[in-house]
Amino acid sequence: MITRLHSAAVEGINGYEVEVEVDVRPVEDTGRISVVGLPDAAVRESVQRVTSALSNSSFFSPGDVMVTVNLAPADTRKQGPGFDLPIALALEMAIQTNYRDVPEAFKRRIPAGLDAWCFVGELALDGVVRGVRGVLPLAVAARDAGRSCIMVSAENAAEAAVVEGLAVYAVADLREAWDVLVNPAKFTPYTLPADMPPLPAEVDFDEVKGQPYARRAMEIAAAGGHNLLMCGSPGSGKSMLASRLPTILPPLSHDEALEASKIHSVCGQLPRIGGLLSYRPFRSPHHTISDVGLMGGGTNITPGEISLAHHGVLFLDELPEFSRRTLETLRQPLESGHVTISRANGSMDFPCAFMFVAAMNPCPCGYLGDPRHRCRCSPADVARYRKKISGPLLDRFDMVIEVPPVEPASLLSKPDGESSAAIRARVVAARARQAERYTGTGVVCNARLSSKMLRKHCPLTQSQQEMLLAAVEQLGLSARAFDRILRVARTIADLAGAAAPADAHLFEAIQFRQFESQLRG
Repeated sequence: MITRLHSAAVEGINGYEVEVEVDVRPVEDTGRISVVGLPDAAVRESVQRVTSALSNSSFFSPGDVMVTVNLAPADTRKQGPGFDLPIALALEMAIQTNYRDVPEAFKRRIPAGLDAWCFVGELALDGVVRGVRGVLPLAVAARDAGRSCIMVSAENAAEAAVVEGLAVYAVADLREAWDVLVNPAKFTPYTLPADMPPLPAEVDFDEVKGQPYARRAMEIAAAGGHNLLMCGSPGSGKSMLASRLPTILPPLSHDEALEASKIHSVCGQLPRIGGLLSYRPFRSPHHTISDVGLMGGGTNITPGEISLAHHGVLFLDELPEFSRRTLETLRQPLESGHVTISRANGSMDFPCAFMFVAAMNPCPCGYLGDPRHRCRCSPADVARYRKKISGPLLDRFDMVIEVPPVEPASLLSKPDGESSAAIRARVVAARARQAERYTGTGVVCNARLSSKMLRKHCPLTQSQQEMLLAAVEQLGLSARAFDRILRVARTIADLAGAAAPADAHLFEAIQFRQFESQLRG
């Protein structure tokens, strides 16, 4: 008799159900265990972990049986140690059912109603159930497959409990797992706390001294989800401003939090408390990052930094120091909001709708235009440095601003800017106007407007059209930059509560592209 239990596996950032089948047959000589169904090395090694865990948990493990474990569907590769728990439970049930010589002391009651369950967990050699990556998409897959209960480790319980319609049982070890199956009424499913405390903000915009122009740019970028490039000398506050951007972004909706949390879950970076991300991601990789680290990939294709920044912010400091090839890979994902990774063994599509914020110095030494420091770079050095940022990539920024050095006198003064809470209130109000305007279109912010929608929702008067065309011609901007100016103007109007962009809104949007002509040389 074959024992069948249900588990789940991850493909990309989505889960799918896996059926664990165990067959036990007595043999005359020393038995063996084999795992089939395209297992990877971690799954094949489960044989040693499972047998030791069963033995050390006082379960009966005869040595004269041949055990075959099949993971169906057999045409998809299974990865990771999460099948340890279902394999161990199915193996013990098969032994109790099919092996005639089970000693009386080791006989156990066979659980019933197993079709309702999904099992996910790694086993230590002493039977302790450990957490695994990707439990959130696995729990979603279990619910979608019709399972009503899932058994996981205690450290994965909050993650699984996010999925509605699924009873989550957190177990400490293999013995407790068996007891839950035999007497489920004696155990209470795990539930998330009613009120999860928000993470305290470690930084605030009221700590920024001076820089009113840059702070205004940050507010507009947050209100419309716009990409922003800051150029300024060292110490002008570029990184400080960028690190405070998440504090003024609107809160994640439930759907956004679920989608972003699935990516972090697969990468093993989801916080253990709360189950879902309660804040927008802020990713700031070092400039030595590889293409795979940024975009995703690897032997077992996993998301990269741009996907971990989904519904949040990707900040690249010292932008020209990144590999030119690495930067150029960003162009397509910035436009489409997703990235497709193709390898010989298949392809994966990952979402990556993020705000792209970057910072750079005006020259290699960093002090070009600084009134208190002398620049040591030749014109050729400056041109070579700036050419590391290609024109097509520069076009992907909605706003390109210069961040001037901070005046020494302001360093001793009290902060003169608004708090993050005050700025965030205006940002949330502007996003609410956009959400109402774009209801049913799938667009959540002005930065995602298509050219067709832009013409509809951002009408221009004849004088405004002439003003914009003159600016584009004078600054040498592209057609893509033309649309981006309109999107920024639409956001400025939303912040002001205006039905359509006025001349002042359009002029301010144009100002945020003026410095771009200097970078292009």
